[in-house]
Amino acid sequence: MSHLDLPLDPALRTALDDLADAQGRTPEELALHAVRAYLSQEGARVRAVAEGLAHHHADLLRRLGE
Repeated sequence: MSHLDLPLDPALRTALDDLADAQGRTPEELALHAVRAYLSQEGARVRAVAEGLAHHHADLLRRLGE
């Protein structure tokens, strides 16, 4: 597994540490969970936009494929 350093301002780091402590998890576990959730959500959003564009321009895409 590769590592990523994230520069967090003190207030954000304190909030992350406090939440991790309250949940009995490490700050790294919370950050990894947040990154995974964000990538999943944004991936779904981008796919939906791409599908909408493909549907909206289906005729043009079909003609380009001929």
